[in-house]
Amino acid sequence: MGDLLKGISNFRGAVFPGHSALYRKLAREGQQPHALMISCADSRVMPETITQSGPGDLFVCRNAGNIVPPFSTLNGGVSSAIEYAILALGVSDIVVCGHSDCGAMKGLCRPEMLEPMPNVAAWLRHSHAAFSIVCQAYPDDLSEAERVRAVGMENVVVQLDHLKTHPSVAAKLATNEITLHGWFFDIETGEVQVYDGALASFTEVQEGEALPVAFTGRNHPHVMPRVSATLAGE
Repeated sequence: MGDLLKGISNFRGAVFPGHSALYRKLAREGQQPHALMISCADSRVMPETITQSGPGDLFVCRNAGNIVPPFSTLNGGVSSAIEYAILALGVSDIVVCGHSDCGAMKGLCRPEMLEPMPNVAAWLRHSHAAFSIVCQAYPDDLSEAERVRAVGMENVVVQLDHLKTHPSVAAKLATNEITLHGWFFDIETGEVQVYDGALASFTEVQEGEALPVAFTGRNHPHVMPRVSATLAGE
């Protein structure tokens, strides 16, 4: 805690003064972030640092395993953050960001680790599909580190699919007002791989290249033309 207090003191004395005008503007006008990032609560994964974002740039939701539970009538922090980001803040992009050496993914691969943590085990049921994919579709001779990494990447895709079950997301996809992204951060190298929905794979992106996306409204089937045609036929 002493280090945290020193950090607060340094922020107030050395950092804040150079950004005081921005903070006053944000306090006066409110926040207008363009993206929601759903990332892991792992202390080594810092969305603002990875993206070099400043105050007001990102709306961040962090939890164990960067999980997005499928939509249900039960209230939850992640679901509320998604709904608020879209309907109140009007974000145009959502990023699900996984990472290497993820403890949650290790728990999926080694269930005995979760025996003393029933709440974590219950939470990770939302990632069981990722583990099943790796068990069934990947080689049996993967090392433990390779398996954890593979589960982490598949988990990003699974959570993107869960995102599309949320009414606020589905509606914005239908009107082409939102784009979904899947990222995977490598802690050791600092590299970020991006999920390309068209190729169904992760790829490294070089500076200056177009950023691949996971899902856009153009990939969402629009029903209105079909409904109109049906009504006209009647």
